[in-house]
Amino acid sequence: MERGRSAIKDTEGGLPILFLLKCLLFSYILTGALLLLLALLVYRFSFSEKVVSIIIIGIYIGATFFAGFVTGKKLKTKKFLWGLIIGAAYFIILVILSLAVNHSFKDVATNFFSVLVMCAGSGMLGGMVS
Repeated sequence: MERGRSAIKDTEGGLPILFLLKCLLFSYILTGALLLLLALLVYRFSFSEKVVSIIIIGIYIGATFFAGFVTGKKLKTKKFLWGLIIGAAYFIILVILSLAVNHSFKDVATNFFSVLVMCAGSGMLGGMVS
């Protein structure tokens, strides 16, 4: 490693950790905004629980797809891998937040693998499409 260069590089040769963290932060901001909109729509139109669950899954897929797309556009190499990484990181943070709020693994374990596949897969797809 050259002298004077940071170990955390943006996009030129090294690990783009700072950029990935920005993408994750933006995807969670997008998720929060869409969940607030969903809460407003549920209050206004009283959707069924099944419809709300489908919309929440769609929000997760959309947010990770967008994060994978932006990551792939910026990094330009191994786009599918970076999209997969960003989708998996989104899922890991989602699990940690769920465990912190619920204090049990029971609620997380019910849909663990299906949500993991959806988040990682849509992030990878976003990276591939970019």
